[in-house]
Amino acid sequence: MNKQNKIRKSLRFSFLDGAFASCMTGLTAEYFTPYALALQATTSQIGLLTAAPNLASSLVQLKAADITDKLKSRKKTMNIFVLLHALMLLPVVLIPFIFKLQPIYFLILFITLFTCFNAFSIPAWSSLMSDHIPNTRRGRYFGWRSKALSIITILSSFLAGLILQVFKQDILKGFLLIFSLAFVARIISWYFLSRMYEPVFKIKKEAYFSFLDFVKRIRKSNFAKFVVFVASLNFCVYLASPFFSVFMLRDLKFNYLTYTIVVIVVTAAQILTIDRWGRHADRVGNLKVIRLTSLFIASLPLWWIFCRHPVYLVFIQLLGGFAWAGFNLCATNFIYDAVTPEKRTRCVAYFNVSTGVAIFVGASSGGFLVNVLPELFGYRILSLFLLAGILRFLVIFLFSGKIREVRSIEHISSRDLFYSIIGLRPMLGVSGEARQSLRREA
Repeated sequence: MNKQNKIRKSLRFSFLDGAFASCMTGLTAEYFTPYALALQATTSQIGLLTAAPNLASSLVQLKAADITDKLKSRKKTMNIFVLLHALMLLPVVLIPFIFKLQPIYFLILFITLFTCFNAFSIPAWSSLMSDHIPNTRRGRYFGWRSKALSIITILSSFLAGLILQVFKQDILKGFLLIFSLAFVARIISWYFLSRMYEPVFKIKKEAYFSFLDFVKRIRKSNFAKFVVFVASLNFCVYLASPFFSVFMLRDLKFNYLTYTIVVIVVTAAQILTIDRWGRHADRVGNLKVIRLTSLFIASLPLWWIFCRHPVYLVFIQLLGGFAWAGFNLCATNFIYDAVTPEKRTRCVAYFNVSTGVAIFVGASSGGFLVNVLPELFGYRILSLFLLAGILRFLVIFLFSGKIREVRSIEHISSRDLFYSIIGLRPMLGVSGEARQSLRREA
């Protein structure tokens, strides 16, 4: 079998891995906080539940590239740590039955290990996938992939919400069921991941650079400036992000089904828009999309101040999904474009280290501030949302203009890009041939 056939087969296995991994994500990602609330967690403990795993998982990635180099295989790195990632769901499931004293701190411990093991695999997976997909097709391919996997995430997340609603009188049994299903899904995901093809992995000593070397180049390196921008934005995002679930379940008294509907519409919006973001980014550049979507991201917590009706919040979450779809896709693809293949594993790791530390500091600060800020319309959390929104706009103003695009692109204004994405009118500011191509692809 020639290399191209091996890569095509590997991409099929990668998709199947992603399908079951997305199922696991849908069953867990939005339900660790409700699980903690069911175990009687305080607001500060909820902040720690977000902060501690992100700090630990970011720090372990300082060694992720070194471990990959030592094993001389990205595939081995993924196989080992994804299996450990799956196994950590077992103690999470058993917390109410075995760790009855201080269950929240055991939950924080196990979720931290769960997150860390997954973090070890991410740089290796990202590096391997970037080898499989040429840079002129990454936006389109990863947009399509993310859209398909998001459908699975949203369906599994809705299933989790239904299960919890059915078991609302014995909610811990509901969590036992959904996390057990997540464990099975991740094991199946690991099996398909182990079937992927890895091209020859060459380690070049001249490609090595330490995290300290990376930090020293922040003023000069375009990639380092990009990392500073994304990390700073993530700090502002996670000032508020861990507490939206708390606000809905504890303060607004949403039931689990209403909560599930509100959170899964983010993924629904991503399904509708992510492939469009990807196709446009292939032409106009990842940075153009990042700058546009970051403005919407900055506004998101502010909308929660004006109204808290579930129907209203669904529309705000749709806006959030629309923006995060483009931002996350293009942030990842910008890394692939900005660094050489030999440095990708290490650069992805250092990017994740920086954003993880920023998330830790943001979530920890939010956990403190939510208890000391004055009330706004009867809720301290709304004051935190206001502060987070203001800081997001400040970060965009200070840092986004300092980054440059790293490949040839077709120029377009942010306004016309927005109109093209939502389909109000064809893309302007590019060649007629490009406009026709985008019409066909849309």
